Order: sequence, then structure tokens, then C-alpha cells
Amino acid sequence: MIAAVHVLIYSRDPAADRAFLRDVLGWPYVEDPGSEPGWLIFKLPPAELGVHPEMGDGRSAHELSLICDDIEATVAQLREAGVEFTAPVTDAGFGLVTKLRLPGGGELQLYQPQHETAYDR
Repeated sequence: MIAAVHVLIYSRDPAADRAFLRDVLGWPYVEDPGSEPGWLIFKLPPAELGVHPEMGDGRSAHELSLICDDIEATVAQLREAGVEFTAPVTDAGFGLVTKLRLPGGGELQLYQPQHETAYDR
């Protein structure tokens, strides 16, 4: 059956975003020998998947969120590493959320769930 999930992030500066995932988040990786040098494939932390209704205009989107246990401590640690946050921490009902900017210009949501999680089942 299904062995894993492969996630893609599209970036204006893939090398910078790969360096962020490797150096700031410290994610283990392998280098894809069939691609250009520096093409890294990262081991992700445990994950979970939610299915949401389409956006109001009929389009669907996919989003990658990083989950943490203590959002204030995680934000402080990432800020110390030079990470820029583009939104304050707010209570979204399902969790405490903020957005961080990747070096390539994209954003990822960071959140501390206020619901039971599935990734540790």
C-alpha cells in the first residue's frame, strides 16, 4: 500500500529554501543523485493530513503547516536564527498560528494545535 507522502514546495530560490530546511530546521536529507548538485530531499517530521472544502471561488489549494508544541518558544528560537515572521501569533480556534517567510519568498504556517493531533498515533 502507500509507504509515504512526498511534498513539494515551489520556490523562487530553491537553494536558499533547501539551506533553511537543512540548517535552520535541521531536517535530515538525502541528495538526489539524478538531479543537479544540492538537490536535497528532506525527511519530514511526523505528519497528519486534513481535507478542507474548496475555496469560495471554486479553486482548491494545498497548504503546508509546521506544527509545534509551544509556539512562543518556537517563534523565539526561530527569530534567534534569523527567521522573519509575517503575522503575529493569533488564536484561530483550531490552534495558535503565525506565518514565517522562507528565504525564497514563500510562507509557511506555524501552529500549535488546540485539538487532538493525529501525527503521534
